[in-house]
Amino acid sequence: MRPDPSAEPPLDVPADVPAEVLALALVQAASGLDPAENRARLADLVPSGADLVVLPEAFARDFGEAGSDVGPFAEALDGPFATEVGAVAAARSTTIVAGMFEATPEPTDDRPFNTLVARGAARADYRKIHLYDSFGYRESDRLLAGDVHPTLVQVGGWKVGLMTCYDLRFPELARLLVDAGAELLVVPAAWVAGPRKVDHWRTLLRARAIENTVYVAAAGQPAPRYSGHSMLVDPLGDVVAEAGDGAEVVRAEVSRATLAAARRTNPSLLNRRL
Repeated sequence: MRPDPSAEPPLDVPADVPAEVLALALVQAASGLDPAENRARLADLVPSGADLVVLPEAFARDFGEAGSDVGPFAEALDGPFATEVGAVAAARSTTIVAGMFEATPEPTDDRPFNTLVARGAARADYRKIHLYDSFGYRESDRLLAGDVHPTLVQVGGWKVGLMTCYDLRFPELARLLVDAGAELLVVPAAWVAGPRKVDHWRTLLRARAIENTVYVAAAGQPAPRYSGHSMLVDPLGDVVAEAGDGAEVVRAEVSRATLAAARRTNPSLLNRRL
C-alpha cells in the first residue's frame, strides 16, 4: 500500500526556512583500528564552510578483518566518538554525519548496531537496517539490524534522509525516506572493493536519485580495501562531483531550484499509482 504522503515523518523535524543552496563536504577518508586516533583526526578532516559534512560508515573504528568482533569497540550515543563529532560540528558551525558501532543494552546479545550519528546544527541517530550478508560477507554475525523506519534530519531547512552502505541496494528504503519528505539522501559507506563494485555503486546511487527525483550524497572509505568514489548526484541523475579512489574531500552544493525543476520535468512521484 502506498504510504500516505500527508503523514508525519517518524522523526520530529523542526520547521525552518529552507536554504536555497546547501553546501556539502563529503570526506573520503579511511578509518583505522584505533578509535582514539580516529577521533583525534576529526578536527583536521572536517572542513570549514560547509552546512553538512558527511564522513564514511564505521569511521569511529574500521571493521577490521572480515568476521572480526567489533563489539569491544562499540560506544554509547553519548560516548567519546559522538561527543567529539558534536564538538567538532559546533566548532565548524555545521552538521556532521559519521558512522560508529553503537553498544546495545540487550543482555542476551553482545552484537552492536552499525549506527550513523548526526550532530551539530541538527541531531539524529540511524541504525543500519540492511546488514551486509552478501558477496561472501556476514555482517549479521557481528552486528544487529536497526528497526525498519525512515530517519530524517533537517539541515538548513532541507529534509535529509539517512542510509548506510548496503541500504543502497534496497530501493524501498529510499522511497520510504522520500515519502517522509526527504529531498537529499545521505549515504555513508564502506563499500568493499572488488569486481563490478564501483560500477554497482555508481549505478545504484544514480538510480536512487533518478527514481526519486532527489539529491544523493555518498561518502565512502577509499581504496585499497574500499571503493572510494564519493559523489553527489542530482535529481535527474547527473553526477555533480565525484572523487577518485584515494583520500579526498568532495565539495558540492545542492540547489532548491534544481530540485524543483527536476520534479517539474519528471513528475514521477506525482504520477505513481503504487
